Amino acid sequence: MKYHRLLVLSLAIALLLVLAPATAEKSASSNGWEPLGLSGGGAMFCPAVSPVNGKNMLVHCDMSAAYYSHDGGRNWRMIHHSQLSSNTKVTPCWHPTEADTVFSAGGWGSDTIKVSRDGGETWDKLGTLPASLEGAIAIDPGNPMAMLTGAGGRVYLSNNGGKSWRQCNGPDGTAVGFFFDVASPTQSRVLFAATDKGIWKSSDGGLSWVPKTAGLGGKQIVSFSGGANEKDKTCVLYCTIPSSADTGAFTGGVYRSPDRGEKWESAMGEGINVDTKSFDQWSVGSVPQYRWVLTTNAKPKTVYAFNSNTAIAPPHHATAFRSDDAGKTWRATFYPDPRYQNCNFEKPYVVSEDGQFYQSVPNGVAINAANPDQVFFVTDGELIITDDGGKSWFPGHTRLAPGQNASGKGLNWICTGLVVTTTWNYYIDPFERNRHYICYTDIGFARSLDGGKTWRWWSEQGRAPWRNTCYELALDPKEKGRIWGAFSNVHDIPNANIMMNRHKSTGEGGICVSDDFGETWKPLAGGLPKAPATCIVLDPKSAPDKRTLYAGFFGGGVFKSTDGGASWIAKNTKLGAPDNMRVSKLLLHADGMLFAVVTGLVSGREFSKSGVGLYRSKNGGDSWEFISQGQDFLWPKDITVDPKDSRHVYLSNADANGKQSGGLYMTSDGGATWTRLCRLASEHFGCYLDPKRPDVMYATLTEDAPNEGIWRSSDGGRTFAPIKGMPFRNVMRVTFDPKDGKLLYLTTFGGSVWRGRAE
Repeated sequence: MKYHRLLVLSLAIALLLVLAPATAEKSASSNGWEPLGLSGGGAMFCPAVSPVNGKNMLVHCDMSAAYYSHDGGRNWRMIHHSQLSSNTKVTPCWHPTEADTVFSAGGWGSDTIKVSRDGGETWDKLGTLPASLEGAIAIDPGNPMAMLTGAGGRVYLSNNGGKSWRQCNGPDGTAVGFFFDVASPTQSRVLFAATDKGIWKSSDGGLSWVPKTAGLGGKQIVSFSGGANEKDKTCVLYCTIPSSADTGAFTGGVYRSPDRGEKWESAMGEGINVDTKSFDQWSVGSVPQYRWVLTTNAKPKTVYAFNSNTAIAPPHHATAFRSDDAGKTWRATFYPDPRYQNCNFEKPYVVSEDGQFYQSVPNGVAINAANPDQVFFVTDGELIITDDGGKSWFPGHTRLAPGQNASGKGLNWICTGLVVTTTWNYYIDPFERNRHYICYTDIGFARSLDGGKTWRWWSEQGRAPWRNTCYELALDPKEKGRIWGAFSNVHDIPNANIMMNRHKSTGEGGICVSDDFGETWKPLAGGLPKAPATCIVLDPKSAPDKRTLYAGFFGGGVFKSTDGGASWIAKNTKLGAPDNMRVSKLLLHADGMLFAVVTGLVSGREFSKSGVGLYRSKNGGDSWEFISQGQDFLWPKDITVDPKDSRHVYLSNADANGKQSGGLYMTSDGGATWTRLCRLASEHFGCYLDPKRPDVMYATLTEDAPNEGIWRSSDGGRTFAPIKGMPFRNVMRVTFDPKDGKLLYLTTFGGSVWRGRAE
């Protein structure tokens, strides 16, 4: 009996040891929160892969998050914002001998280098530079204590593993790339530094530098890479410079140096694109530009070059060229478009639905320094990988759910965790609980038929004419499958890109209706302006066959329909101002009170007071009254109204004109008086009331949040505490699960949707 108990105990311990690592990793990474929706779809930058373990990868995005993969790019985890935020200007670097050690810039515009020793999960501050990092972080493969990076238009060297840095005298300009010549002696290591102004060489470990650009057609360096063989002491350097057509002949592109920079020669050998004219109307230009070049120490003569297209169809398409003879001959390896022969790309959801690949020059490229057959690159929507030297490519940003015909349409896709898109609203269908809907920026709209396990991107034939952004839906509570949606070709309303005029704020949009649960959409035109539609509200008390709808337009005000959207009339009396009808939010209370938010308008560098604020209509929009009089609400973002009392309103505001006016405000008397409940950051987005617990509410912060992006109050707003487990900082709206009130769905500004519990 004693032996039996010991055996059972031993087996239990062994089982725990086997299961513990996976369980611990999941718990540490997600902290109880899981990402939902389509992955990819937004801009990614600065990819990197470990030379020790090619399954370890890192990538940054332009919406503040960084991600790591431990399975070769098939699944990803967002790094918690408290550990590392993204930097789209500095390529990270994995350690040459330690599989789980990786170095990265410490965030956007950071002067700090951070290090992770556990594959990207947790990060520690390592060292600082005199200015913001630039270009890349590079490590000597033979002496990992030696590192190079760029900062503030100069190049810096560390000889103690990144703890301290000194400026290199010579290299000047924004850093492009670096190379340690491992075929040279460690004690007098030959180093190379490339910037946008030239290439420099050091033959004494970085003490002195000399320019090495002889033979280049110009000193403007676009990309740089090098490889050296320790056995035969050979070294090949590559760079790219801007291309042009000089008297009808191609010049520029890829160059190589077989003698450590003493002379450079063209590497535009047979097979690479040297067009000097466009071959269709969709070309990027008449001459291909070579944005990236890659090689390795493992095979210095194997080199990849990535180009812009001169036509959509091969051989003029944007591709990854590969050479195995240092650029004497080339072959295209990437054929992603299923409309043409030799397609070797596993289709992601965009290609699957649209039947074509949208070409672009990568935002960043990476190669496994120990295995030149492993390459991946990132674009404004996709992450694309080859593990076989370009024979085949697959999407790392998305994955087809099993059991489907990959050649079909209307397919279901699994979230890989690489969630880089903005989501405005999340809905659960009132008739079928497993039908979920997401309103997106950039990729428009997606729906799930299995409670969020898999997702379908909207079909090409059934999309709204305004495909960039879906802001809001109105689901009919009586008619099964009927949904109205607010769509726009202008994104980011009402966040800073639009408010500060960094992005174009004018463009078309409109209202659409669907009668098949969002599978297809039909535009509704009668009387509506050609302006971004930001919100759509349905009056549930109206007749099901003649629904009353209200739609808000950014720059167009409010429009009303009493026939289900067939015709519309403007309802703007006493709303906003002639120069500011930027309606960003509508809300209809159960008692018939209608609210409208007119958000900020920047004129020059100042927010204008013209028209901005909160309005209320007691007569179905026939007239409006201004109810934020005397308040400094120059950049309101969202409102919530107490479902039991329309006099009780919560408004979230952001700082404007240098004043600390941001915060969560409340009125309990219909706007006669206002109280600021809290100021947790400079930009509050919204406040959301728990429908089952009257004292519980959530405040969200978007952009410039100093720490957590969602806060919880259990005492009616008197105090708030941060929810620290949520990995992404820029939270916008909260949706409560209708059956499990403690289960939340959080939409975010750049991190898709997250599902979890706040307690």
